[in-house]
Amino acid sequence: MKTFSWQWLTLALLAVGSASVQARVTRIVIDETRPMAPVAGQANAIAYEQVAGRAFGELDPKLPQNAIIQDIELAKDADGKVRYMASFVIYKPVDLKQASGLMWHDVPNRGRVFPYAPEEFAVGDVGLASAWQGDNAGATTVRPTATVNGLQFLQVPVARQADGSAVTGRVFARIVNRSGPSSQPLMVQTNPVPYKPISLDTRKSTLVSRGRENMRGEVFDEQVIADSDWTWAKCDAQNPFPGQPDPTQICLKAGFDPKRLYQVSFEAQDPYVLGIGFAAWRDVGVFFKQAKVDDTGTPNPLAGVVKHSIGRGVSQSGNYLRGWLHLGFNQDEAGRPVHDGLWPIIAGRRIALNFRWAQPDGVLELYQAGSEGPQWWLPHPDPVRQLPAAGILDRCLRTNTCPKIMEHFGSAEVWALKLSPEWIGTDAQKDLPLPPFVRRYYIAGSNHGGGAGGFDTSLPGVGLPTAGPMCPGNNFGQAVLPANPMPHKETVNALRVHFRQWVRHGVEPPPSRYPMMARQELAVAEKTALGYPNLPGLRATIPEKDFIMPVHDYDWGPEFRPIDGSGIPSLAPPRIKQVLTMYAPKVDADGNELGGVPVVLADAPLGTYLGWNVTAPGDKPFHQHEICNYVGGMVPFARTQAQRQAQGDTRLSLEERYGSHDGYVQAVRRAAQRAQQEGFLLPEDARQLIDAAQKSQVLR
Repeated sequence: MKTFSWQWLTLALLAVGSASVQARVTRIVIDETRPMAPVAGQANAIAYEQVAGRAFGELDPKLPQNAIIQDIELAKDADGKVRYMASFVIYKPVDLKQASGLMWHDVPNRGRVFPYAPEEFAVGDVGLASAWQGDNAGATTVRPTATVNGLQFLQVPVARQADGSAVTGRVFARIVNRSGPSSQPLMVQTNPVPYKPISLDTRKSTLVSRGRENMRGEVFDEQVIADSDWTWAKCDAQNPFPGQPDPTQICLKAGFDPKRLYQVSFEAQDPYVLGIGFAAWRDVGVFFKQAKVDDTGTPNPLAGVVKHSIGRGVSQSGNYLRGWLHLGFNQDEAGRPVHDGLWPIIAGRRIALNFRWAQPDGVLELYQAGSEGPQWWLPHPDPVRQLPAAGILDRCLRTNTCPKIMEHFGSAEVWALKLSPEWIGTDAQKDLPLPPFVRRYYIAGSNHGGGAGGFDTSLPGVGLPTAGPMCPGNNFGQAVLPANPMPHKETVNALRVHFRQWVRHGVEPPPSRYPMMARQELAVAEKTALGYPNLPGLRATIPEKDFIMPVHDYDWGPEFRPIDGSGIPSLAPPRIKQVLTMYAPKVDADGNELGGVPVVLADAPLGTYLGWNVTAPGDKPFHQHEICNYVGGMVPFARTQAQRQAQGDTRLSLEERYGSHDGYVQAVRRAAQRAQQEGFLLPEDARQLIDAAQKSQVLR
């Protein structure tokens, strides 16, 4: 026993000596280690392995770096600390001598980890993905152990009053495009609503149905459903109304009408303190970057390896990074910077996480938070919403903890993810300045995350599908136009190289490139102002002024803080005070956007590439004829002059543009040369694109 005590004391002293670099991850548990398959096509590939586990951490609520977390004082244990558990997965060289010294710290997307690029493994970069989303629903449900291929989960406490009683509040949820006698679950995007009603007595909740909503948030034909005509229950044809009691589903006596939307508001209790997810992701990143061992002596599998780190997130996860930085979390508990770089990818707002009753799975359907307060980097006034000057970088500028930042977007982020205020503010008077440590790149006419790429993918009957893709979101519907193939891949490959060089060696990347008012590349998001031609297959008025998804100025109640997106919302759903005027990039005579970085398919186009699409009528009609959430579309050019004239198409045909297949290949060569010279295309990717153009069916 004495021997064990001395050993424990030695480990404790070692832990105290390293505590300042741990950001209070007190313990890690390694659940699984597995070798990774070699990178295909690399003869001397570095051998990698995956390490999955859980990190146990504690927070001091009194520290300013943590005190900003909503309800953290209501989540304390008896000793005054707040504790969490976060799963993680590490991708590392088996022989750490082959590590480059750079760590990519990725933010999971709804628990999922995006595949790491082979180019990162080829140079010995380390990958770390760790959990942040603590709503414990669906993919983010807390599990006993972590696995290398599993989803990432975070366990956080619920808020309780000082006397131990429950915290309660009003919550809302929506059911869209559902039909039939079966009950329907309450969903936010792909995961369940994380809150349940206190009482299954329908008299204490309110259920309404709506015939229609438009992009301005105007509601038509709203009907209150009588308390006796629905239940909190699971039901189906074999188990009809009133069904079996279930707080996660709604059963309707008359069944669900697919032409209507259903919205319920109810009293819930025990809100998760979701803002802990900001601190947990910070703490885990700092531990693996800086610590040697945890408090029990378990070694950090990356000890002494990481010299530089870049935080990275895609879509929802990119929104997370913007919110994380805005609230000051790139400063650890010891006051030092956490990451050297941040790369929020296709992210046009801040995550709606650090307020009571948050629904972080939200995808900008009506009443979803995330666009409140400043979406721009440097302080700028917000006279439209009557908010004082503020910016995302306010806190890190005060503490000298701002990282180098790279952000890139496509057209879908403008049309469906409310991006334009980041560029021009809510008053849209001028381009907002960027600090020297921020780079912004726009990939014109591209889908959310980019399309499949290639050249045959733009040709009807060869690679272009006849049916449109499904619209992301909560059972949103299907698109009219086929999917947009405009790629992000080659551009991202070049940006990755630039970012590594910038963070590791201080080599400046190319200047920012995006549409600007000063160059007359932006206008009100409406067809005439933007210069769209009539596109075959679409009604002549698209896009109308109210087609784009706008920023709604919501009133969430007096205890909500819009600048930080924090506080306590008391209105469920919120009241819409006003709808902001949205802007978008202008287009050329083909309907292709102006501005942005050079991309081969954009400079040698085979059609009109759109960041928007239209929701088709059909068996999910509620959103019909509206924008198809954040899916892009594509309208191919006619092959011949006669064909386009027969369609009333004003855009030149492929033959008029390029003459022949060889003419198109030459256009691709010129486009690749330009993109490479300007730093947005790597030589190996240029060769592959030219080879693909030569093998394509364009004008064969």
